[in-house]
Amino acid sequence: MSKFKAVMGWIWPIILGLVLALVIRTFFFSLVRVDGTSMYPNLQNNEQVMMVKQAKIRPGSVVVFNAYGVDVKNTTVTPKTKYVKRVIGMPGDQVKYTKAGELYVNGKLQSQSYISKVQQTTGTTTLQLDEAKGVDVGTNHTFKVPQGKYFVLGDNRANSNDSRYYGFVPRKKILGVVKVWPWNAQKAVINSFNPN
Repeated sequence: MSKFKAVMGWIWPIILGLVLALVIRTFFFSLVRVDGTSMYPNLQNNEQVMMVKQAKIRPGSVVVFNAYGVDVKNTTVTPKTKYVKRVIGMPGDQVKYTKAGELYVNGKLQSQSYISKVQQTTGTTTLQLDEAKGVDVGTNHTFKVPQGKYFVLGDNRANSNDSRYYGFVPRKKILGVVKVWPWNAQKAVINSFNPN
């Protein structure tokens, strides 16, 4: 019996640790790997990041969302396909992109210091595909983000498949907010689809 107790003495902490790790990963955060260049230069291809599942979404947050049912134009999207993008417009926001690439949200000019001037101008306003219904960039026209949805863009605007093309992202599709990068671990892959 003492042998059994000795064995259980080191097995139980391992089991408890595994269960705790599973609970934390399921409900709180997970490690993910960026696949693609749509968030360049802020996130690199194959870079490891931490996604916090319960974090509050704010303007400028980098989010991970399930693209299935959102990006209906891309026939390669599966139920497991995830994208990583930056939140530009929150539910109910009035968004305007000028021809010069200036961003106004609810009438206030927004800093876009996380990307270059080229990405702000030609990268954002020179479109490669037809714009999604309800979205209008580079024309000085204002559009409204519907309630319960988000307007998201990749930082590498010239090479990002984002809300300009597939429209607004429902809140229920957002899996979490990227909080920490880089992270050295290999976990789930985020597909930041490049339309070229």
